[in-house]
Amino acid sequence: MPKNKKESFIFTLMMCTIMVLVMSFYNVIRIHGMTEHVMLDTIKSFPLAFVIAFTADWVIVGHIAKRVAFRIIKPEDPMIKKAIIISSFMVIGMVIIMSLFGAFMCSGFSMNIFAVWMMNIPMNFIVAYPLQILIAGPIVRFGFGKICAA
Repeated sequence: MPKNKKESFIFTLMMCTIMVLVMSFYNVIRIHGMTEHVMLDTIKSFPLAFVIAFTADWVIVGHIAKRVAFRIIKPEDPMIKKAIIISSFMVIGMVIIMSLFGAFMCSGFSMNIFAVWMMNIPMNFIVAYPLQILIAGPIVRFGFGKICAA
């Protein structure tokens, strides 16, 4: 786990990269179906989605999620429990924000933006939560440990 701002920045970069890439791929398929343009559409949507996600994580969600999580976590709790609780609150916040971003990308400023956003939240949560807890979290923590231990 990160111990200072520099490490936190690196950790957030790594986590956002994996989560945004996979979630962008998932949402392109969910919206447009499995076409020959899936990879190209994912790559095209990645930069803006990454900037929005990283900014939301670094400026808003990370602070709120940690504040809420540390009301539940005890100092003597195992590191894995701390990671899962923090990750859970991070996913909730990020899914809410990034689902709104996705709704804007799909609907623009149309009248049905709220409905699209509300439909996006559960559709994204069911993929983002297990992705974070079972795949991205362990991969990033392992890679981060290798990078910061060196």
